[in-house]
Amino acid sequence: MTRARIAGTGHYLPEKIVTNLDLEKIVDTTDEWIRQRTGIGQRHVAAEGEATSDLAVEAARRAMDAAGASPDEIELIICCTTTPDHLFPATACLVQERLGAKNAGAFDLNAACSGFVYGIATADAFIRSQTFGTILLIGAEVATNRLNWAKRDTAVLFGDGAGAVVIRGENGDRGIVTTYLGADGADAELLMLPGGGSRIPPTRDNIESDVHDFHMQGPELFKRAVVAFGTAITRAFENGSAAVDDLDLFVPHQANSRIILSAADRVGLPRDKVFLNLERVGNTTAASIPIALDEAVKAGRLEEGSLVLLASFGAGLTWGSALIRW
Repeated sequence: MTRARIAGTGHYLPEKIVTNLDLEKIVDTTDEWIRQRTGIGQRHVAAEGEATSDLAVEAARRAMDAAGASPDEIELIICCTTTPDHLFPATACLVQERLGAKNAGAFDLNAACSGFVYGIATADAFIRSQTFGTILLIGAEVATNRLNWAKRDTAVLFGDGAGAVVIRGENGDRGIVTTYLGADGADAELLMLPGGGSRIPPTRDNIESDVHDFHMQGPELFKRAVVAFGTAITRAFENGSAAVDDLDLFVPHQANSRIILSAADRVGLPRDKVFLNLERVGNTTAASIPIALDEAVKAGRLEEGSLVLLASFGAGLTWGSALIRW
């Protein structure tokens, strides 16, 4: 059986770091308040003029180096992002040009914080159908340049970064075992950026209004996230004919440590199997899982044959999971 196997991982974080103590100087909050409610201690912030494609290219190059993949080998580039360089063209096309991947098709995918898991499912389908043999999958975000730093509930959460994986079709039992995707558009208003699209286009009258700020209903979103995370984890084990005890590592979307650990507790997943980097990078949206995955690889947390679970929850609402035999 042809399976989609992750052949290399890479990530990139901007140099600038904003700590909780830095935020205390510009917003009504404290380090203790942020840590207790989110688990975040600091986040990386893109430099002025540094765009999503810049971060994506650096992460992609590192993943390609790890996989030993040349630009000519890449047949498809998928960039998962909610913060593209432009409404069009796709950020993936800008990445393709800078990498010199002249043989690759390219498109963006937006499923908010669940984007990378949706991308994994998409790449898996292309590989299994033998439509493509080598795919570059990227999660990249620059969210901080659109934050309203006066809004404590969202200003403390987000960071910038990019992660990437090279996925190849190979025969054998290694690779993506199963994926699961879910959504509920009825609760889209729980987390959204109302302005900037065709529903509320930018105008001279509204450009400084809060329609261009992140809107989040935190308490209700928290409740939905814990349940959806639990569902995604359970479905991954059911679809993959695996049990919690079989799992070697859980790499979740890094949104909130309370959500992640509550979901892990709900399904009986030991906390020592949960990989967290939230304290250092914050919520990097679609980039969070590939960043964490690359860090886990470099930390020696994954070896040949390890069973790893990815799971996410985000705006849309969207959620999903992927079970992978490393």
